[in-house]
Amino acid sequence: MATHKSAEKRDRQNKKNRAHNIAAKSALKTKIKSVIENVNSKDKEKSINALKTAIPALNKAASKGLIHKKNASRKVSRLTKKVNAVQ
Repeated sequence: MATHKSAEKRDRQNKKNRAHNIAAKSALKTKIKSVIENVNSKDKEKSINALKTAIPALNKAASKGLIHKKNASRKVSRLTKKVNAVQ
């Protein structure tokens, strides 16, 4: 347990940031799942629209440090490849 005033503040900030990060990662995963669901249902137009919302979210998460930039790049590449494969 924190005993110094600065350590108590750091503890409060860590809790707040952790809650924010969990919420942001959950929203990101939901956008990715939306793309995959639309690809699996073979709906090209919905897949493209979902991808258009997922790509900026992935890039923003990478720029904020939520996920690694190469992880975001890899996910964008794989999702784009799946969307392009839809007939």
